Amino acid sequence: MMNILFIADDMATFKVYKDTTYVMMREAAKRGHQLFHCFSQDLHVAQGLVQTTARAFNFLGAKDDHDHAWFELQAATTVALKDFGAVIMRTDPPFNMQYLYATQLLTMAAEQGASVLNSGQAMRDFNEKLAILNFSQFTAPTLVTTSDVQVRAFLAEHGDIIVKPLDGMGGMGIFRLRPDDANIGSILETLMLNNTRTIMAQRYIPEIVHGDKRVLVINGKPLPYALARIPQNGETRGNLAAGGKGVAQAMSARDVEIAETLAPELMRRGIVLAGLDIIGDCLTEVNVTSPTGFQEIMKQTGLDVAALFMDAVEEHAV
Repeated sequence: MMNILFIADDMATFKVYKDTTYVMMREAAKRGHQLFHCFSQDLHVAQGLVQTTARAFNFLGAKDDHDHAWFELQAATTVALKDFGAVIMRTDPPFNMQYLYATQLLTMAAEQGASVLNSGQAMRDFNEKLAILNFSQFTAPTLVTTSDVQVRAFLAEHGDIIVKPLDGMGGMGIFRLRPDDANIGSILETLMLNNTRTIMAQRYIPEIVHGDKRVLVINGKPLPYALARIPQNGETRGNLAAGGKGVAQAMSARDVEIAETLAPELMRRGIVLAGLDIIGDCLTEVNVTSPTGFQEIMKQTGLDVAALFMDAVEEHAV
């Protein structure tokens, strides 16, 4: 048995029927580990050690899909991160300054002996949108810029594009633009804050109608199933948070090629859990902050993804 710290959002807000962090915790509790919770803002440095004010909790289990009383918190205590067997960072984006500071403290904690998953360095360096530029052989034409003039030229060249911020999640702030769109100017002004905010533009990939596939890579090994998140009701976005329908399916040969190419680099960077987003044959994002999709794959295929992840946590534990 070991003590595991989850740095996560308010557990009372978890949607237990689909939340990935919830099933991670459930699997850890099933194995007899003692669970702790804190928020990223609870991290601090005292006497030279990265510490946190954390609360141990008992995992009671949800009675139904909408149960918010599935845990029982104990009294708060101050613990050095190096004294946990594992520290699992599951705070959702956006990646703001507070998130940046948290990753820096996690890097310090790792240098002091803590096992941090994913590594603070990786979360800091591996922006989920920009990371695909390291693997251009798998991407659609892509532009990163603060210039609306460049975006308009990119649109004129490709005729149908997607624009999105670099710090969003769940499909937030994503727009599809075509030359006859009457709102191009206002969309770009809003998204780019009058040419002061860097965004990404990508050629629209029509295969989105068949799903934005989430491919999970755990401890350098891709899962055999992808979760196709299929847009509903005329939506462009397939994200589950934007109403997409999640359908687990066997990976295509291209999915496997992309995942197996990225896996060694992910491990080299200390990324034990990654969620690759693939539309058609193109890699569109590499999610490393708090990848999701465990429950949908588990329920539809019987593959115990949470157990595979906890195996990795135990392997890397200190």
